Amino acid sequence: MRKTDTTIKYVEPDSIAFEAGIEAGDKLIKINGHDFHDILEYRYLTAEYEVTLEILKKDGSTEVITVENDYEDLGIEFAEGLIDEAQSCHNKCIFCFIDQLPKGMRETVYFKDDDTRLSFLQGNYVTLTNMSDEEIDRLIKMRVSPINVSVHATEPELRQMLLGNRFAGKCYSIMQKFAENGICMNCQIVLCPEINDGEHLKRTLYDLAALYPNVNSVSVVPVGLTRYREGLYQIKPFTKESSADTIEFVEKIQQDFLERLGTRLVYLSDEFYINAGVEIPQSDTYEGFPQLENGVGLIASMKEEFDSAIKFIKKKRRSRYVSVATGEISYDFIRGLADRIQNECGGVKIDVYAVKNDFFGGGVSVSGLVTGGDIIRQLKGIIKTDTLIIPHSMLRDNDNIFLDDVTVAEVEEALNVTIIPTYNDGYEFIEKILNEELDFGG
Repeated sequence: MRKTDTTIKYVEPDSIAFEAGIEAGDKLIKINGHDFHDILEYRYLTAEYEVTLEILKKDGSTEVITVENDYEDLGIEFAEGLIDEAQSCHNKCIFCFIDQLPKGMRETVYFKDDDTRLSFLQGNYVTLTNMSDEEIDRLIKMRVSPINVSVHATEPELRQMLLGNRFAGKCYSIMQKFAENGICMNCQIVLCPEINDGEHLKRTLYDLAALYPNVNSVSVVPVGLTRYREGLYQIKPFTKESSADTIEFVEKIQQDFLERLGTRLVYLSDEFYINAGVEIPQSDTYEGFPQLENGVGLIASMKEEFDSAIKFIKKKRRSRYVSVATGEISYDFIRGLADRIQNECGGVKIDVYAVKNDFFGGGVSVSGLVTGGDIIRQLKGIIKTDTLIIPHSMLRDNDNIFLDDVTVAEVEEALNVTIIPTYNDGYEFIEKILNEELDFGG
């Protein structure tokens, strides 16, 4: 039995629901006479010109309201975002990052979701291993698209081993059914040296290419390994040499896809290029950056924006001294941008600090996993400015808190600084550094 909660938490002012007299605390019981069980069914049933809503009011009375919404959102938020509970992951992936977390972190960090609704609504990746035939048909009926799929391998036996799930081998047949019914998919491959790389990777990529254009993009990211792997499957980290080999291997496949399909289709994460000491590809090779959320093309995207934005810096002398904290892997890139700003702007000085990830250890060096505690320990007594700019990706769940539960306020107090988060955006980076808006008026 699915546990649902259709209590309305918030009604947007001046929205269709607001004008109809719907209030926070009311419950939505039926839509057009139909029961609904989750947020997808809610969206599907309300995507009509005229919608009839059965409302259980806070005082216990029932109202039936018909609204004309012209296919607009009604302006309702539910107490439970999905209306029912998020589906958890039943896999035991040999590379699972959550299994490599230290003990003592907040409970929500350890939750493994594997929910196609979160894939559609928030861009999360799902493995398709816990889906019934009925659920597959439901998604097709509602035209839920795109779906982001964690593929890792298309060979059934290999995928079963990678995911530790005897049902994992059905993934490609499910994807074929989605493709046949016009559902678009973005795919992810976590690459593990000597396990699913080489000819296994080639098989996976060509299988996925056979579903193009319904498979819209494929990212390949290196396995992330922390120091908390005791008792877990032994996986080798990527080295400079194996990263370079992977780049060469995938670039040949990209070229073949480009000639046959008109798209490269598959894209490597920035980590491969940095680890190999190979120059990041130009922005146009990422074909619109369909996999930015997977760390694919972040540097090329930001550089492209930065190259454009720096032309709009106002010509004047300034007095500005700030610091930037970043992960080890992106230090050289951020230092390069900082140098260009300093050269362009007299009176501007920028210190850039590469924060080593002692919290996770292992080979973890990306900015998004830097913790507040590591920033405090490594910059205390060293930082000379009263402003510290950090990537917004260091903060979790849109809150002012780092992954280790240290808050922004605690870091500010410990270092006697004001922290300014910035997104991976070349324009915003310059504006935060200079503390001023760019002059687009020429």
